[in-house]
Amino acid sequence: MFENIDFSQMGKMLEEAQNQAKKMEENSKNKEFTTKSGGGLIKVSANGVGEIIDIDIDDSLLEDKESLQILLISAVNDVFKMVEDDKKFAAQQMLGSLGGLGK
Repeated sequence: MFENIDFSQMGKMLEEAQNQAKKMEENSKNKEFTTKSGGGLIKVSANGVGEIIDIDIDDSLLEDKESLQILLISAVNDVFKMVEDDKKFAAQQMLGSLGGLGK
């Protein structure tokens, strides 16, 4: 598991990991994830750090509170999953670039 790691370089590796993590977070703020539910009646967008940046609700749902709530919850959960999956992928990429730690 640790065959390819030079422990004398650990401080340098940690510094590099911190720099890459900062870059990753900056890049995440610029990413946008969007999902729809109810056949497009609700659209929710979030940035890569998990902040909801837009919600679009079709006017036809404004009279049906229960359906609106169900579809909104579904869309928000879906967009959060997309953000989380992207974070995991980015972390694996970062660890992989640090000598195979992500494998």
